[in-house]
Amino acid sequence: MMGSWKRSILVAALLSSASLFCSSPALAAGKQTLTGEVGDAMCGAKHMEGAPAECTRTCVSHGSKYALVVGEKIYVLNTNDKTILALLDQQAGKKATITGTVNGTAIDVSKAVPAK
Repeated sequence: MMGSWKRSILVAALLSSASLFCSSPALAAGKQTLTGEVGDAMCGAKHMEGAPAECTRTCVSHGSKYALVVGEKIYVLNTNDKTILALLDQQAGKKATITGTVNGTAIDVSKAVPAK
């Protein structure tokens, strides 16, 4: 049988692990703001067609969605807002700050601005 102090340590370790998992920004509910490079969902951070801006625009014109590359993570950007889409096109291959609701590896975009 496990001693009470061992059980307490085990419970504390499990709670600490759970709190780290739940505090991940990509898992938190509500709107968040992330900054990264505007790319496309097909290529992500590894562009296959020339310069990043050119590749992003080509892939988007062929049906890919815009994406935000943040470190090793790639978030697909969901929006139908023409102003936001125009800004994403302008910022292709450059940094942008995106505000929206993160759903796993996608962001429902409510605002986009060039990164400072």
